[in-house]
Order: sequence, then structure tokens, then C-alpha cells
Amino acid sequence: MLKWVTDGGLETDLLFLRGVELPEFASFPLVQDPVGTAALESYYDDYTAIARAAGAGLVLETPTWRANRDWGARLGYDAAALDQVNKQAIDLVRRVMAGADVPRVQISGSIGPRGDGYVAAGLRSDEAADYHQHQLRSFAEAGVDVAHAMTISEPAEAVGIVQAARSVGVRVGISFTVETDGRLPDGTPLRQAVELVDDQAAPDWYGVNCAHPTHVLPALDGGQWQSRLRVFRPNASTRTHAELDVMEELDAGDRELLCRTTAQLLQRVPSITTLGGCCGTEASHVAALWSLPPLSSVR
Repeated sequence: MLKWVTDGGLETDLLFLRGVELPEFASFPLVQDPVGTAALESYYDDYTAIARAAGAGLVLETPTWRANRDWGARLGYDAAALDQVNKQAIDLVRRVMAGADVPRVQISGSIGPRGDGYVAAGLRSDEAADYHQHQLRSFAEAGVDVAHAMTISEPAEAVGIVQAARSVGVRVGISFTVETDGRLPDGTPLRQAVELVDDQAAPDWYGVNCAHPTHVLPALDGGQWQSRLRVFRPNASTRTHAELDVMEELDAGDRELLCRTTAQLLQRVPSITTLGGCCGTEASHVAALWSLPPLSSVR
């Protein structure tokens, strides 16, 4: 049963719809710029309106998917600067939440993979734990409600993220991404990925993001493992990750197909409580997934 609205494709929305430049596809530097902060607040306000109209709780992801050591270094951020910007991102979302006027709220600290997101980095779990612990510690110190690792492409990195989150006392969810055949980018079937991670370091829940429902449906076999899925954030487009990676225009997809196939997925996985979007989606897609009128009508 759906209980929580979450947001959509932050980076693609900012880049393609709001005209915001995102070097390295990173949105976290915007929290330190007044114009960038205003764009983020406007983006989040759209989802606050959807949650209010749906009478649902609201989970907002911090704009920190790229705010880790490797991606931060490309943008000139050292460890101290990353700690500061991760905490500033949480403060920004907290300010938005303060005026949300919805039944319940959660601030979710967004973690991205060390690598590209569509290509497995080949990390060992201990390497991943050491790598991601720095960002997770910043989240813990800032008082985040939960950490959410998204677009994870291999089980070992997921294990390390969970281990790091436990070491700093933060609740954590893992959202895998899948290719068109329902397998992770490293070739692991979704079911096997969930079972492998649960066996070594179980997160609080799992999700799937950055994949169209038609890519996820082939992975569903009705097994007990599916009850561990709580979050779904689909892409608007049915294109492959490789195709999306080189596109210079937004593919907003077929909205009717997105809504119909998401409904099929929710019927097969009733444990999902949180629904939003990912690449190519914006607030009107998420409103449609929640069977709400256009955004202008729910404000």
C-alpha cells in the first residue's frame, strides 16, 4: 500500500527543464549558491504539493547523489568541503520540510555509487564500506532520517554501504538499478542481488530506481524476496542506460505506458510503500503515477 510520495528525476529536471548547468551531473554544489538553492526549493515544493494532495507522507532525497570523494574531487571538493556540503544539503531539505503541511516527513540522504551508476565499479565490500563511510558520517551528524543508496549496480557495493551505515548508526535502504532484462549492470539477477546482500548485511529495505517498469517486471518471480522491496522510482523512458547516457535531449517517455506498467508492478509487489520517479520524470509524471490531476490543479 502506497504511503509516501518521493521526488522524481532531480538532475534531469534541473538540467533539461530548468536550464541549470550540472558539471559532472552533480546537483550538490547548488546548495551553496543562492540561485541554485532557489531552483532546488522550487523543485522540492512541487513534490510537497503532490504529497499534500494525496494525503500521503513525503520523502525528499537530498541532492547529494554525487557528493562523494571521487566525484567531489572532480569539482574541487576535498573531504572537509564534502562534509560541509552534505550537511548543507540536509539543512536545505529540512527547511523545505518545515513548511510542507503533510501528515509525515522523512529526510533521505541520497548516496550514489562510486562509479558511473550504469557500469559496475567492481568494488569489494570492504572497499565500498571505507569509501562511503565518510558521506554517511556526515549524514549521521546532520541528523538525517535515513540514507538511501540509489542506482547501485552490484551487490558488493551495496553490502559495503550497509556496513558503513551500521557503523555510524544510520538507517539505510538500497535501491538497485536494472537493465532491460531485469538484471543489474554487473549481470546479477535482481532476486539474487537482494538475497546476496541480505545474507551478508541486510539493509532496512530495498528499492529499484532508474529503470522503466517494463525492465523490472521480468525480474519478478513471486518469490518471498519481493516483500523486501519498498521503494520504486522509475525512469520515464524505455531506452537502455547506454542510450540514455548519450542523449542530449530529454526523453519524457510514454506517460500512459509508464502509469499502466507501474500499476502492474505495484499489483505484483504490494510491499512497495514509496513511489516517485527517476531520470526523465518530473512532478507531473509523479502526480500521474499517484493518479492525481496535473500539478497546477494540486497546488
